[in-house]
Amino acid sequence: MKYTAVFGALVIFMAGCGLAPTASIEGQSEIPSKKVLIVTGIDHPAHNWRQTAPALAEVLDEDPRMEVDVVEQPEFLGTDEVHDYDVIVVHFMSWEKPPPGQQARANLQKFVNEGKGLFVLHFGCGAFRDWPEFQNLSGRVWDPDLRAHDPKGPFGVDIVNKEHPITRGMTAFQTDDELYTCLAGQKPVNLLATARSKVNGRDYPMAFVFEYGRGRVFHCALGHDVKAIKNPPAAELLRRGCAWTARLTPVAATMQ
Repeated sequence: MKYTAVFGALVIFMAGCGLAPTASIEGQSEIPSKKVLIVTGIDHPAHNWRQTAPALAEVLDEDPRMEVDVVEQPEFLGTDEVHDYDVIVVHFMSWEKPPPGQQARANLQKFVNEGKGLFVLHFGCGAFRDWPEFQNLSGRVWDPDLRAHDPKGPFGVDIVNKEHPITRGMTAFQTDDELYTCLAGQKPVNLLATARSKVNGRDYPMAFVFEYGRGRVFHCALGHDVKAIKNPPAAELLRRGCAWTARLTPVAATMQ
């Protein structure tokens, strides 16, 4: 693990592991490289981002085609450096603090609109609660007037679209997480996975995708803690989803 300072924040870069190459030209292995930036540094007190951000980076880094950095200041989104990346992962929620300002918002909108990828994880749905366009960027957003989630615990996740590149070959799985019931929005999305609430018996979106401008968005409501992120089938979903936003072909870990 290598640590590099970026914009005064701790950045964790993890080089891809040496798994099977995806292509070979004249005997030379070539693995396409995409740069992924996990933006974290603040969240609801129930979410330990200091643990979950490195765990997420480890999960994504298992795909040798992706290089993962972590920045612990959401304000970094307001810098020109964000455009050096191929995917931005929103893994923060500005709890009791103003969200990043106008330049960060303009950068994020431009970043996706011009063809790059956005990955919204768990409470990232509440990252920009005072910015109406974020609902279009993330597909669904946290609505504080809705019930937040079922009591944390085990539940099943159903794969409802088995033909999408992210979920092709995946089957239903069990996880121990927060089943979010707080997502609001009417934007048309391609639903990939759902979970049934034990409280009211309704199905809720756990993962979905859509296009924004020329870019791709993957939104996953899972990921409350390290256990939830590293649960193998959930980790597979997160890794494949991130690869898809980066315009890489999602593949199972055993195929990388």
